[in-house]
This record gives sequence, structure tokens and C-alpha cells, in this order.
Amino acid sequence: MKTLKKILFFFLGLIALILIVALFAPKEFGGSAEITINKPSQEVYDYFKFLKNQENYGTWHQMDPEMKTSYEGTDGTIGFTHKWESEKFMVGNGKQVITNLVKGNKMESDLFFAESNEAAKSIMTVTPEGTNQSKVSWSVSGKSPYPRNFFNLLFNMDKDFEEGLSNMKSNLEK
Repeated sequence: MKTLKKILFFFLGLIALILIVALFAPKEFGGSAEITINKPSQEVYDYFKFLKNQENYGTWHQMDPEMKTSYEGTDGTIGFTHKWESEKFMVGNGKQVITNLVKGNKMESDLFFAESNEAAKSIMTVTPEGTNQSKVSWSVSGKSPYPRNFFNLLFNMDKDFEEGLSNMKSNLEK
């Protein structure tokens, strides 16, 4: 019984520590990456503006190939929605909605994670870098509610974006 009590107090103390640290943890999160792809910028834009293509390059799709996905609307247009459900902690549940398209240059979308009504902003841009070369940037920024903001201290999303862009480069340069 004494051991069980110690274990219980240990876990209660750990939870209390996490909650206290979360009070001081950053509320904002973000991640970004850039890559040069040996393709014309219009071809790259025409690839990434379709959210269904993220299944081919997005890191999270590779983390859980069994995730359930659904789509609403016309892909590559404002309002198109991609929803996903996953049992994997790093993937979770959510949806992505295209909110703005700048023809040949940029796609903005809102990301809703879990049951949150507050959107994170995802932006993908492409700029020409010479003949048949394009620089692609991918970023996300948002806010985490307390106490979920504790996880902002533990995860670096830059690696996920770097991997995703590397996958995109491989797919487009085949």
C-alpha cells in the first residue's frame, strides 16, 4: 500500500509540475522550412495547391498511412477542406481549409487541430530562382491553449516541414 501511495503522489506531482510549467510556456507555436526544387515555379504551385497531394509528401501522412481522410469541395480552390483522423499522437485529428490562393505563388490555409476552433495558419509559397528552379517555403504558426502549450517546449516542427519539402522535391524531380 505504501508503494502504491508513492506512485500516486509521484504522478500527481508530475501532473502539477506540467501544469505549472505550462503557465510559463509559450502560447505560440510555429515551424518552417525552405527548399529549392528543379522545376518551374508554376509547376510547383500547381502541385502544392492541391491538398490531396500532401498524401504524397506530407510527413504526417507517412507517420500514419492508415489515417482516415475525407475531403469536401473542389481541391485547389478556396474552401476545399481536408479532414483526418488518426490514432497516432503526433498526427491526431483535424482539418485543413484553403483560405487564400495567389495564382502561381501562394496558398494559405487554416489548420484546426483536435477539437479546437482556433485556427493555425499554414502558408506555402513558391518563387522563381532562375531557369527551371523554384524556392518553396512552407510555414505554420498558431496558438496552443493552456495546458496544451506545454508541448510547445517539446516539439520542433521545422524537421517535419524540411522532410515534407524534401519529399515534395523528390516527387516533382522524378
